[in-house]
Amino acid sequence: MSFTLHTQESAPAASKELLDESLKSWGMIPNLHAVMAESPNVLKAYKLLHDLFQDTSFNNEELTVVWQTINVENKCSYCVPAHTGIAKMMNVDDAIIDALREGRELPDSKLQVLHETTLALLRDRGRPDKETLAAFYQAGYENCQLLEIVLGISQKVMSNYINHLADTPLDKAFEAFT
Repeated sequence: MSFTLHTQESAPAASKELLDESLKSWGMIPNLHAVMAESPNVLKAYKLLHDLFQDTSFNNEELTVVWQTINVENKCSYCVPAHTGIAKMMNVDDAIIDALREGRELPDSKLQVLHETTLALLRDRGRPDKETLAAFYQAGYENCQLLEIVLGISQKVMSNYINHLADTPLDKAFEAFT
């Protein structure tokens, strides 16, 4: 398949403003956004989901755990390095970033439970077993965070699947994190 990396000039009219926002926020138009610009509603939905997920009750480490758990599980060659760079910008500890990327246990037991619950929701199509849920609640999480993981999955399914379809090239800003 061949997808266009849209610029502000080549994008459909309804995507131009969205790409302008990306440029202002990121200092560039991420290639993922450039691909999504083909469908203005897709780009708009993705950006909205991203903003909503960042505005959840999760802190930066927890956001990273959910994002990277999904990215690694879905083997997204674009999102794993991109979210490594993003995690570093968010001052997430390298030990957490590396453990997620390498499939090792996380250095914090609460984050490990979040990782395992995210994996269970993803792998079991929203039907985690009772033990996983019990550990999640025992770690101090509540139903609100369970629903917020689903929001994160929604966002990452969009980006992971679109990157698989488009074979989105990695942005230069994230090349160091491959």
